[in-house]
Amino acid sequence: MNWRERITSDPQILHGKPCIKGTRIPAALLLGYLAAGRGADAILREFPDLTQEDVAASLDYARDLAEFTSVAT
Repeated sequence: MNWRERITSDPQILHGKPCIKGTRIPAALLLGYLAAGRGADAILREFPDLTQEDVAASLDYARDLAEFTSVAT
């Protein structure tokens, strides 16, 4: 899964926050739901325009962010 195919950032949509492609649903919202213990099925019931792949892309996006390291100068 390449999260970049499902998560986009556009300065004209939610001030550039990463959102599920074609929606105004921020990836952070899905991650917050998952962190609070809501399962993917519950999220998909609340947001019927989303797919299981959208939820998985949000997790993959978070993993990439967590692995990001910067070099101190």
